[in-house]
Amino acid sequence: MDEKLRKKLGVLADAAKYDASCASSAAPKRSGGAKGLGSTTGAGICHAYTPDGRCVSLLKILLTNYCLFDCAYCINRRSSNVERARFSVDEVVTLTIEFYKRNYIEGLFLSSGIIKSPDYTMEQMMLVAKKLRKDHGFAGYIHLKTIPEASPWLIEQAGMWADRLSINMELPSRESLKQLAPEKNGATIETAMGQMHERITEAREEKRRFSPAGQSTQMIVGADATTDTAILTTSADLYGRHKLKRVYYSAFSPIPESSAILPLKSPPMQRENRLYQADWLLRYYGFSVGEIAEGGTDGMLDLEIDPKFAWALKNRARFPVDVNTGEREMLLRVPGLGARTVDRIIAARRHTRLRYDDVARISAGMRRAKAFLITADYHPRHLTDSLGLRKAIVPQPTQMSLF
Repeated sequence: MDEKLRKKLGVLADAAKYDASCASSAAPKRSGGAKGLGSTTGAGICHAYTPDGRCVSLLKILLTNYCLFDCAYCINRRSSNVERARFSVDEVVTLTIEFYKRNYIEGLFLSSGIIKSPDYTMEQMMLVAKKLRKDHGFAGYIHLKTIPEASPWLIEQAGMWADRLSINMELPSRESLKQLAPEKNGATIETAMGQMHERITEAREEKRRFSPAGQSTQMIVGADATTDTAILTTSADLYGRHKLKRVYYSAFSPIPESSAILPLKSPPMQRENRLYQADWLLRYYGFSVGEIAEGGTDGMLDLEIDPKFAWALKNRARFPVDVNTGEREMLLRVPGLGARTVDRIIAARRHTRLRYDDVARISAGMRRAKAFLITADYHPRHLTDSLGLRKAIVPQPTQMSLF
């Protein structure tokens, strides 16, 4: 790799680190055998390292960090005093192929600032994916970050070559978007998401290819005063209306020479983690936003304990649940029990009455679950009050002697 290209890679890989929505889950394996270059499975792909040492699954870069927009929270905004760089289409294709041949990656996550126009930028990204597929037989995972203002025809073309498309919501409310990114339009973003959902649905029905791994989005957390409950309400709405595969949450990171309306500090990283846990409860455990909010205070999730445990403490009267007779819905709400563990419990109890040791062999989370479960030979008798349970689970600070 020549020095000029290496320098561009350093700038544009670092500039891409603020976008969290680059997972490859749900991408189907492509056919192609020995003729195909790269492969993808639902479990993910190989890892690569960006210049700052972060481990990522994909070659995660921007086409360029030049941008016509001036979003207050973005390091690459028009008014930002950062080093700029731009790849050509062929340079991105070459990097992807060369990184794959060295076994650094098996896929590409490509986003970009807006250059010249949304249509021009979207066309350049689409051409990267098209050349990789048609000219090089690349069968690895490709995720393109699409531009909502771009022509529907260009997004249609992009979906033919990419495994996943995504459009960033950026902020959870249109009011915040208007304040911090006035050149972006919340209605336009949601309209583009709806159109993409329609294309994905139609393609599946017609058995043709269009973004087979679905669409995702990202929201920045902590750049405004939006509560966790409001963020999760927006996520639930997007899952319901547009059938998104994932909503990613990215903690706001203060940037140099930022606007006075932005916070001076990042939110606690634990907040981002709790939102991901709550999101999981929404998608796979049957929780509503209102139920998740019960475990927090003033619209914010409890940072000390996970949202499932927080809900269980607020609903102590609904426990303990008998593992031998309890409904799947309630077993899923037991802290420490995952969905796979619950399914194994239900399968096992068809043949025998489960005892404590049986459940302990099935689940690694019995330390958290035991106060919420009944088995054939066990009934919780200690630490049944919420305060006692919380103290037992949350690590307590050690008292250090002054002498």
